[in-house]
Amino acid sequence: MDWQAIVLSIRLAAIVCAVLLAIGLPIAYWLTFSRWRWKFLVEAVVALPLVLPPTVLGFYMLLAMGSRSPLGRLWERWTGHPLAFTFDGLVIASILYSLPFAVQPIAAAFAQVDRGLLEASSTLGSSRWRTAVRIVLPLSVHGIVAGVVLSFAHTLGEFGVVLMVGGNLPGQTRTVSIAIYDQVQAFRYGEANATALLLLAFSFGVLSIVYALTRRPRAIASRT
Repeated sequence: MDWQAIVLSIRLAAIVCAVLLAIGLPIAYWLTFSRWRWKFLVEAVVALPLVLPPTVLGFYMLLAMGSRSPLGRLWERWTGHPLAFTFDGLVIASILYSLPFAVQPIAAAFAQVDRGLLEASSTLGSSRWRTAVRIVLPLSVHGIVAGVVLSFAHTLGEFGVVLMVGGNLPGQTRTVSIAIYDQVQAFRYGEANATALLLLAFSFGVLSIVYALTRRPRAIASRT
């Protein structure tokens, strides 16, 4: 079993989760409570990675990070090394690829908050920020946890975008999914099976947690 690839994948997923939590909360809040008539365009952009083939997204991300692109030149000037085929490039690509897995569960949880509570808070003179912190976030913990868990699991198992943007550099961009692919290509089915079973068990545990979290609010609502 390639423990180096597993550790790198866990590190990548943890960083991506932290960033998605920071940017996913305000995006989900805006998508839920904004009344802008063209909001559906932003929703479509956020959900695009769900339907776009990973190779297509990875290809355009690779072009955007290349040394000839504005982002690639700026990054190379700032850091002294290119962005494509690096761990930093993997982080940026994974954030975009896993964005809907963080935003949509959080937005769904925000939408379930009773609007009467928000109106009462506004009537009592609370600001939108105070209402969000004191009412919306505490009542949406299940959705936030689900978004974090789903984005972590999705990042841990992604393949197409990682291969397109990061390649297969051991210790730098070689994630656990690419390690499984290499093991199969080398006819090391025993090692591939062990790693795949580990991911299978982890994915089953993640889905069990998510379904348990989303089922609990429905059960409480049905009893009330």
